[in-house]
Amino acid sequence: MAAIIRTEKLRKVYAVGKERVIALSDVSIEIEKGEFCCIVGQSGSGKSTLLNQLAGLEKPTRGKVFIGRHEISAMDEDQLAHFRQEHLGFIFQSYNLLPSMTAAENVALPLMFKGVPAKKRLALARKELKNMGLGGRANHLPTEMSGGQQQRVGIARAFVGRPKVIFADEPTGNLDSTTTKQVLYRILEMSKQDGTTFVMVTHEPDLAACADRIITILDGKVQSNVQPSEEAKQKARSELFASLQGNLQIGGAAAQEAPAAAAP
Repeated sequence: MAAIIRTEKLRKVYAVGKERVIALSDVSIEIEKGEFCCIVGQSGSGKSTLLNQLAGLEKPTRGKVFIGRHEISAMDEDQLAHFRQEHLGFIFQSYNLLPSMTAAENVALPLMFKGVPAKKRLALARKELKNMGLGGRANHLPTEMSGGQQQRVGIARAFVGRPKVIFADEPTGNLDSTTTKQVLYRILEMSKQDGTTFVMVTHEPDLAACADRIITILDGKVQSNVQPSEEAKQKARSELFASLQGNLQIGGAAAQEAPAAAAP
C-alpha cells in the first residue's frame, strides 16, 4: 500500500537561551494509508515534536514532510490552514472546546468551515456524539461535562468530517480504562471502514500493541519502525477488548460484533 505520510531527513532544532536543542535528527519515515500508527518513547524523546511536524503545526529546521502528494513543509500559513481544514483532523490533550457552545455545536465546527448547512452538520454531530456514547449530552455545555466527556467530544469533533488523516497527542490521557478501550475500538473501526489514517502519540503499551505500525523515538531519532505481525496485533486487540464484550457503548452497529472480529 502506498504511503500517505512521508518525511525526508526531518530535523528540528530549538533555541533555548544560548543553547541549541536538537529535538529531531534526520527522521525519515513512511506511514501507509489506513494505518493506525503509534509513536512511542520516553518523555522528551521528540515524539510530540514529530507529531507536530507531520501535522504541519511546526515548520522543520530542515527536511521535508509530505501528506499524499503535497509537501506541507513548503506551504505558507494560509495554504496550511486550508489543507488542514480539508484533509486533517486533530485530537488535543486540552480538549480546545468553545465554552459557549454545546457539545453538538463544538463537534459541528469543522463542518461549518466546509460549508455544510447548519441542519445537516448538527445532525451529523449528534450522530458522532452518539457513536462516542454521548448522545444524551449533545445539548450540554463543556462546563456541564466531566473531563473524560469533554475529551470524547473533542474526539467526535475530529471524526465528524471524515478526514484523511487524524493526529492525536495522548488522546486517552484523561479517560478511564473502559472508555479508553471504547475510543480505541472506534479508532480501529473507523480505520477499517473509512480508510482513515491515525497517527497517535501514546505512553500506553497496551494501546501501542494494537497498532499497525509502532514508531519508537529516542533522543530525536527513530530507534525502530515496526509493523507487528497480524497474529500479534490481533492477539493484543482481543486481549484489550475482551472486557468490553457485551458492554460497548460506542461504535454504532459494528460495536455489537465481537471486538476482535470488528478490529481490522
